[in-house]
Amino acid sequence: QVQLVESGGGSVQAGGSLRLSCVASTDTSSIYCMGWFRQAPGKEREGVVYMTSGGTIRYAESAKGRFTISQDNAKNSLYLQMNGLKPEDTAKYYCAAKMSRSCSLNSDIIEYWGQGTQVTVSS
Repeated sequence: QVQLVESGGGSVQAGGSLRLSCVASTDTSSIYCMGWFRQAPGKEREGVVYMTSGGTIRYAESAKGRFTISQDNAKNSLYLQMNGLKPEDTAKYYCAAKMSRSCSLNSDIIEYWGQGTQVTVSS
């Protein structure tokens, strides 16, 4: 069982930045796939970005050029730097992990979820 705890959400104005953090209860170098998903009220959960242990990174189109994922295995942590935030980025952001060798922005494949952290962007 892997526990994931997010932090760093908050309220910002459009154009602002936030850095989300996720701490895992296990050695993140043993996790094949880690990523960030988000869910806005009334909408389905959607993938934002993932990173594999081999270094493959995939961003959703909405995140390209504005968001950056990074990982610090020494701290068992995953990060999401979000710049140029827009009101449509408002959502609850979830850290996600999958142990085995497959990765996707499809939330159906995720094995472990954090509790989420709220991001609110005002215009």
